[in-house]
Amino acid sequence: MAAAQALLDEVHEDLMADPRDNNTYALGRIGKHNVVIAGLPAGGYGLAPAAATATHLQRSFPAINIGLMVGIGGGVPSKDADIRLGDVVISKPTDKHGGVVQYDFVKAMSNGRIRMGMSDRPPSILHRTISRMQATHLAHARHVMDHVAAMNEKLGEYATGFARPTQKDRLYLSDYEHVDAGSTDCDACDPRATVPRCPRDDNVPVFHYGTIASANTLLKNSKLRDELAQEFGAQCVEMEAAGLMNVFPCLVIRGICDYADSHKNDKWQGFAASVAAAYTKELLLATRFE
Repeated sequence: MAAAQALLDEVHEDLMADPRDNNTYALGRIGKHNVVIAGLPAGGYGLAPAAATATHLQRSFPAINIGLMVGIGGGVPSKDADIRLGDVVISKPTDKHGGVVQYDFVKAMSNGRIRMGMSDRPPSILHRTISRMQATHLAHARHVMDHVAAMNEKLGEYATGFARPTQKDRLYLSDYEHVDAGSTDCDACDPRATVPRCPRDDNVPVFHYGTIASANTLLKNSKLRDELAQEFGAQCVEMEAAGLMNVFPCLVIRGICDYADSHKNDKWQGFAASVAAAYTKELLLATRFE
């Protein structure tokens, strides 16, 4: 919650929540919008804690009219999506689902494919805003980095936890496993096993709009990751969004902190969280209720 709280334009006093509600909240304003920030309970990961958090949120704040689920996730790069660490993936509805699929909700089909849980569509006003933002991507990307800079200034000494890592962004071939199981870095991994990618001119993140795959378990399997990209066009994997499918339809925004493979570590988590939160602020500033 720290990154999101630091992006509030104004902090509001706490309000009395429903007595059955054990969520932690931060209240404030971003632009013209009053905002309620709810965090998952400490150590709470997966679909059930996310669903419980959303249920309590709606009970204590029944007037909420749009939902945004913001956090980090694993990137699913493919030939169609050049996803890098620090980028942001935003759920985008298709004609089959609302932008999120639950890939561990599996049934065998006659054609061998997977049947998945599907999300409801988020409010249409958000997708009108996103369409405008896509048309002027670079300007909004610069604004997002301005929000990150302002957040870091507000956080002061705590901003180091959200800084862009000096660690190089490496994507390894899908059949190359992490070498040193006792180490969280890839110093012992073979650099010749990395996927060649064109360098980017700057450190400005790219926003990707597509399908987010969600499940109740942490994914560290590059082959399954690639299957999700091939079968369903997934661009990100994470652990909470599917828990809200029938509870609280929302737009899902995920900063990319790893590639959901055996090389996964936590070095990019803080930066990815800050960029996702900053994108959310830019989205709210661009959203106009009619």
